[in-house]
Amino acid sequence: MKRVKSACIMQTLIFMQKDECGYSKNRMLQLNREEVEKYKATLDRARTRYQIVEENEQADGSVIVKVIKQYNDKADVSEYFKK
Repeated sequence: MKRVKSACIMQTLIFMQKDECGYSKNRMLQLNREEVEKYKATLDRARTRYQIVEENEQADGSVIVKVIKQYNDKADVSEYFKK
């Protein structure tokens, strides 16, 4: 019998506005930062264990976030979140 001992998923997410929205670069960056914060709040509300590995603002106003997050709540994932 096999059983999952631990499991996490690493994702690279890009937060960006549509090109045709007509916002300035600073406004798009602000909107994308807000969207990143909403994403983090959603993970917190769901009690998903996660760690932001990297968060970079791009020249076009988009934000790229690399995150490791808990795959499910059944397995011990503490080894993935060591600093």
